[in-house]
Amino acid sequence: MYPPEDVAPRVVYLVVFHLSFVMFVWSYWKTIFTPPASPSNEFCLSKADKEQYEREERPESQQEILRRAAKDLPIYTTTASRAIRYCDRCQLIKPDRCHHCSACDVCVLKMDHHCPWVNNCVGFSNYKFFLLFLMYSLLYCLFVAATVLQYFIKFWTNELPDTQAKFHVLFLFFVAAMFFISILSLFSYHCWLVGKNRSTIEAFRAPTFRNGPDKNGFSLGCSKNLREVFGDETKYWLLPVFTRETCKLYRFALSSLQNGRFPACRELGESGRKVVRQGAPCAYRCTWLEAAWRAASTGK
Repeated sequence: MYPPEDVAPRVVYLVVFHLSFVMFVWSYWKTIFTPPASPSNEFCLSKADKEQYEREERPESQQEILRRAAKDLPIYTTTASRAIRYCDRCQLIKPDRCHHCSACDVCVLKMDHHCPWVNNCVGFSNYKFFLLFLMYSLLYCLFVAATVLQYFIKFWTNELPDTQAKFHVLFLFFVAAMFFISILSLFSYHCWLVGKNRSTIEAFRAPTFRNGPDKNGFSLGCSKNLREVFGDETKYWLLPVFTRETCKLYRFALSSLQNGRFPACRELGESGRKVVRQGAPCAYRCTWLEAAWRAASTGK
């Protein structure tokens, strides 16, 4: 039997270890097996437009076809040359913040990056899970390093017998500390991205709007930017569950439309109506958001 004074810390260690381990595995699982959300069929060219687009050889004529097909779509970003963003591989007009992943061979909504550690694209449907995976990995490594540190010190000050366990303790401490430092830098970077409402792609290349590139074009302020990723229900923020609802309005800034005077935003709800007012928010039906929500909810 352990002395009474040794039982309490052992119980605390067991509880914290298993809790952090379960949350780590849960968030890792969700990051891996949540399929990337792709644009809805509304962004695909019609059969006639597709055939006409493929027949045309001049880029100007192809762009005219794309502009005609995209005139009723909620799209505000373009290429650097002010062209409609079109994916020849998926044969669809790319929604804002959507990019084609060459590894997954699919267009991904609000794509951040393709992560080899999870063998999946990180984007709209699983970005929250990815952040939680980093956070719980960080806490897990910190816990292991902190609890092993006292034995590491005792071994090297000869307070404990010099056995083979000395190497195992040394190896475990350095591995946990190394992963903690590396994950801390990555997690800190993504926390900064969330605060700015940017993706990794947008951090390296600012999105181009009608008035030109704007690195803060999607920012709503730190508090609202957090809710863009984690949802409005703060009680679910630390759980790897999808917390975006189609019944709630989805907002992101389009400050480039307002000539810098007001932070415009698109409020994407269920009304199905489109209202465009200069100097005021614009409301749209978020067809791609609904598709993303269904994909994240059903796993299809």
